[in-house]
Amino acid sequence: MKITLYTANGDKKGSIELNDHIFNSKINVDLMHRAVVMRLSNARMPIAHTKTRGEVIASTKKMFRQKGTGNARRGAKSAPLLRGGGVAHGPRNNVNYKISMPKKERQRALFSSLSSKAKENAIFALEDSPFQKPGTKDFALLLKKFPEAKKYLFVLPEKNFAFERSGSNIPKVMIMLANYLNPYDVLHADKICFLGSSLEKLEETFLN
Repeated sequence: MKITLYTANGDKKGSIELNDHIFNSKINVDLMHRAVVMRLSNARMPIAHTKTRGEVIASTKKMFRQKGTGNARRGAKSAPLLRGGGVAHGPRNNVNYKISMPKKERQRALFSSLSSKAKENAIFALEDSPFQKPGTKDFALLLKKFPEAKKYLFVLPEKNFAFERSGSNIPKVMIMLANYLNPYDVLHADKICFLGSSLEKLEETFLN
């Protein structure tokens, strides 16, 4: 499978061949779904928190005598039935939402997502970074030369300060390193651009 290669100026130069093991593998929808759920669940931060009756600051003295008042019998003011008391079975901020997947399944999920994007012709490559220094305006002009999309994902082989800073203020652009590529970000993007030697870095990370 081949993809379009662009020069640093955004002009079409030709095409390059993709690794079939990564970009032409069998698409497993179930694994992709599980990988996305894992990513979202592991990023979840439990905030809601309620106090139990043991954590509420209130007198533990019995409110009134057991019999003879005509009221329902009551114990401490911290009982869940009373206003201001503790909450029974309420949300707690120590809940663990972590999910794990075997390494080979995560790898297959990534290859499935990349193969899916490749079949949609949503992947292209950029020969090299055109930026010597950060420039948001120049980055926006470069985007106009690429296939139109609502969300772009640029994959870098290594840290590139000028490139990352140039695209950091553009809402529809996400930039990440090849060794951190994951199914969630791949499926979330409309177009994916591999910069420089990022394809080789991808093979080195996930195939070796």
